[in-house]
Amino acid sequence: MLRIITQEAEAQTELKRIGDRTYDGETLHKEATVREILQTVQRQGDKALLDYTAEFDRQTLTLEQLRVSGSELDAAYQQVSKELLDAIVLARQRIEAFHRQRIPKSWVQFDDDEVVLGKRYTPVDRAGLYVPGGRAAYPSTVLMNAIPAKVAKVPKIVMVTPPGEGGKITPAVLVAAQEAGVTEIYRVGGAQAVAALAYGTKTIPKVDIITGPGNIYVTLAKKLVYGIVGIDSLAGPSEVLVIADSQANPVHIAADLLAQAEHDPMAAAILLTTDADLATKVQWEVEQQLLNHPRRLLTEKAIAHYGLIVVVDSLETAARLSNLFAPEHLELEIADPWALLESIRHAGAIFLGNSTPEAVGDYLAGPNHTLPTSGAARYASALGVETFLKHSSLIQYSSGALNKMSGAIQALAQAEGLHSHSESVRLRTEED
Repeated sequence: MLRIITQEAEAQTELKRIGDRTYDGETLHKEATVREILQTVQRQGDKALLDYTAEFDRQTLTLEQLRVSGSELDAAYQQVSKELLDAIVLARQRIEAFHRQRIPKSWVQFDDDEVVLGKRYTPVDRAGLYVPGGRAAYPSTVLMNAIPAKVAKVPKIVMVTPPGEGGKITPAVLVAAQEAGVTEIYRVGGAQAVAALAYGTKTIPKVDIITGPGNIYVTLAKKLVYGIVGIDSLAGPSEVLVIADSQANPVHIAADLLAQAEHDPMAAAILLTTDADLATKVQWEVEQQLLNHPRRLLTEKAIAHYGLIVVVDSLETAARLSNLFAPEHLELEIADPWALLESIRHAGAIFLGNSTPEAVGDYLAGPNHTLPTSGAARYASALGVETFLKHSSLIQYSSGALNKMSGAIQALAQAEGLHSHSESVRLRTEED
């Protein structure tokens, strides 16, 4: 059952426990396993990918089957309903429209001292997108990762995703990929897929950045290859925190909490409310909605271990506790959400008002649903166009500007004991 607590000190302790859930006592053992997988793929390449796919996914593939064929991509369109295709197209349009507003602009400025300074943005050459499988299929994750990369004009985009029964990839995932402009897709998942993208194999090209969520093995693999390639973030289990007052609907809140809990047994579902009566109603409603839930077993586990209701004395207290937790998703189901927004400092995405469930952000609102988890919203942001871009500084000094600044530059270089730094300026200014 979803627990209810009323003491702020106890709430802080529980929120910290839930926030730290990603890395349990088995993490070091799992990390050792991931290191071995990475090293084996680096040494053996495609052979290791096929061996690990047989071992972990229980699917026997040939080398030729590793890449999804053009005929399979074509057939996928015949295997999804018109309703689903229309929804994918609508989501693609809305996500693309949002991200096109987020493209950073290169700039150059000139000052009176004949100095030119600027910043130039360019995309990475190759992006690798990881799309999870396993418990569910995620065409929305395809769109959320591929579209910003396309908007950033990344020249080559490669997608990997675990094979299902018979080596098949869910048709909706293949359709979403094509709608987003991705056709180079490989049926491989887990840490071995991350290794293939990071190091490259004969079949799968090495990329410059890897994005997309996955299980703990995928997350640890991304952590270990960071530096060899860039990554978007270390995504942990999904989480939602709802702040609600007396006018909120307990039926809706219960559904929103379960919408996160049904992702994974480690997903977190938290309610902070100023209304004790609402807390009790939500607790009861969660139990009712679980009775015939198609994913009841794993959802109940998440609620039992990482579900929580906290009755607080004020919305200001709720905001303070929320900032401590820094949730991936924050719902403000209160009478005046915009008024409380000023008190919110840390959240991956903020959903304002009773008619804005987190699910709209998962699918087609437009902003990205790949968000910082496990408290990372304190310093990190959603995946976006910027994830696939890097910037170079532009600097040009005229001879007059260099003469004017030479004394200060040489003084700083000499203070650091860097003789040739100082000389590289002095020699130029003396020539003038």
